[in-house]
Amino acid sequence: MEKGISSLLMVLKRRSVPALATFAAVISGAFAYLSVAPNVYQAHARLMLTGKQVSVSELGRDLTQVGNAVPGGSSPLADRAELVKSQRVLEKAISIFNSQYAQSTEDKPLGGEEELVGEYLRKDLSVKIVPATNILKLSYENKDPLLAASLLNAVSAAMVEYDIKAISSEATKVKEFLENKQVPMARAKLQQAEAAENRYRQASGIVSFSQQTESLVKNLASLEQEERTLTALLQQARSQSASLQGITDAGSLGSAYSSVRSGMDEEISKMRANLAELEQQLVEARLRFTENHPQLIQLVEKRDALRQMYQQELARVSSSSKAVAADKIASDKLSQDFTSKLITNEIERLAIERKLATVQAQTSDLQARLAQLPIKQQPLTTLMRQREEAASRLKFLQSKLEEARIAQAQKVSNIRIIESAKVPKLPSSPKKTVVLGLAAFFGGILATGVILLLELMDNTLRDAREAEEILNLPLLGVLPRLPGKTLVLEPADRFLDEVGLVEPYRMLFKTLEFRSNVLDKIVVSSTISGEGKSVVVSHLAAVSAMLSRKTLIIDADLRRPVQHTLFNLAPKPGITEIIEGGRSFTNAIQKTDVENLDVLTCGELQGRPSQLLESPMMKSILEEAAKEYDLVVIDTPPISACADASTLGKQSDGVVLVTRPSFTNKEMLQRAVSELTSNQIPILGVVVNGMSSLTEKYYRYPVKSYQPTRHLTTGGRSR
Repeated sequence: MEKGISSLLMVLKRRSVPALATFAAVISGAFAYLSVAPNVYQAHARLMLTGKQVSVSELGRDLTQVGNAVPGGSSPLADRAELVKSQRVLEKAISIFNSQYAQSTEDKPLGGEEELVGEYLRKDLSVKIVPATNILKLSYENKDPLLAASLLNAVSAAMVEYDIKAISSEATKVKEFLENKQVPMARAKLQQAEAAENRYRQASGIVSFSQQTESLVKNLASLEQEERTLTALLQQARSQSASLQGITDAGSLGSAYSSVRSGMDEEISKMRANLAELEQQLVEARLRFTENHPQLIQLVEKRDALRQMYQQELARVSSSSKAVAADKIASDKLSQDFTSKLITNEIERLAIERKLATVQAQTSDLQARLAQLPIKQQPLTTLMRQREEAASRLKFLQSKLEEARIAQAQKVSNIRIIESAKVPKLPSSPKKTVVLGLAAFFGGILATGVILLLELMDNTLRDAREAEEILNLPLLGVLPRLPGKTLVLEPADRFLDEVGLVEPYRMLFKTLEFRSNVLDKIVVSSTISGEGKSVVVSHLAAVSAMLSRKTLIIDADLRRPVQHTLFNLAPKPGITEIIEGGRSFTNAIQKTDVENLDVLTCGELQGRPSQLLESPMMKSILEEAAKEYDLVVIDTPPISACADASTLGKQSDGVVLVTRPSFTNKEMLQRAVSELTSNQIPILGVVVNGMSSLTEKYYRYPVKSYQPTRHLTTGGRSR
């Protein structure tokens, strides 16, 4: 979090000038607008839509009632808001203004074409819906405050008058529609419904469903009770019949009847007695006579004749015209009584069964009629409902017709003026606080955009942390911005006596010393000119000499040497005199004001500096320097300008790259590191140099124009 805030503060500090300039430009534009913008006055009025207590008829209240907005549909309040700005209302407002307000205020009527005047009025007229209310807020702007209030009041009056006419027109349309079409149609439908109901009642026989249902239910209950009683009686009769049949051994009712009648008939009884007497005589005769005895034969013939007559009489009294068996005849009184009871009981049982069957048939018929009654009632219910609906609709339409006649005669409106426009005293625009607030807001946004744009367009190195991250190389040190008086080390105490400036270079030197097993020769270079690598060489060597190490600076920048100017030395003799002039290494060395610090300058500039650096003699110079000194610091041209740094880096312990925030191009720096790494040239690390902008004009040289300087001035500052 702290790291992010620190980075943000650094970005703001870097881009503060263009950001403040942008913000100031926007604020200045706002003040300029306020100085030239004319004052405009705004008048306000309020209209409320209400349908309460405006009509004595319900239809009138319906016509003036403000309904709720239907989702996906139109809103009555929104419709009124659009209606306010319609051409018809505005024309009426202009007419009212010309007839009333203009005369009372001595203003000239609004002349000209009404359409053009309406467009002029619509342009500056604003209508808003007050949230969660049925109130419309009307606003009108004009340079004349009195004219603004007068026109807005005219618009309000025109809106009320238009709404009165609209409601009256709607009531007239409703009355004509009901009177000429809906009421006659409803009356005809009622007549049709009544006729259909009567026809169905006659066809179905349903007079009153409830009464008929109640009667059928009562009758059905009575029959069910009678059925239960008859069932009990039948069960009792069957039980008695079974008992009597067991006693009398009568197989059927007919046989029982025949048995009783045969037993009770006098002639049959006499014949049965005579026959019994003959049988007795026949038994006695057989005991006395043989079968062929005439008397026995006569008795047999007499018996047979009497038996035949007896059978004929039995057949006569039998129900089936057949003679009753002798063992079935109820000859005694008791048998006759039981058999008579059996006959009586059977007759009663048969009567109960027939009556029960009749009751069950009646019950089934009533149940069927009761089941069919709701089925027959259902169409009747539909017809009754249609008749009732037709009657109700006719009654409703007749009441609405009367209400429409009342509403047509009334002058009602659902729009009420709750606040008339008053003459404004203060201008509504331009609003200084709003304009300045918006200017400050957008100025801040624009300034932020400028900062972001500059940051995106800026491909230079920003700080030490970024250098370490993008290069993946050790950060050797961060050097301060040096005052202009300490750039030149003559006298040396200007720099060496300031601890705040010396310590960062001392820390850089100690870091190099701690991280390198052998530190004899180091090459100091940069990606482009202007990053301060020559100043870093001179001051690093001065700190090394201050620490009692015999140190040599070799100015290997044979195109634009600068070390002799920093120490106020003669430009030659130097490297070129050693290589071409035959001068010895010792004779070419120049002493400085700093103890233990010597300088080998470039010497006379040549047309082919690369040829000199690639020569064997240059290699021997470096070897001899390493033998004579504890530390040799070599100042080379930028890596992007030529291959001198790479050539000398192969012959040294490593290369130190100097970068400068907001100056070093990141892509060029990465490419330089990539080239050194691919060529297996050791890189000791990166130094971030905070070189002052005041020194840039003395030590910057473009890459494309990095050409040798033809003339050198002893002790001068040109490169």
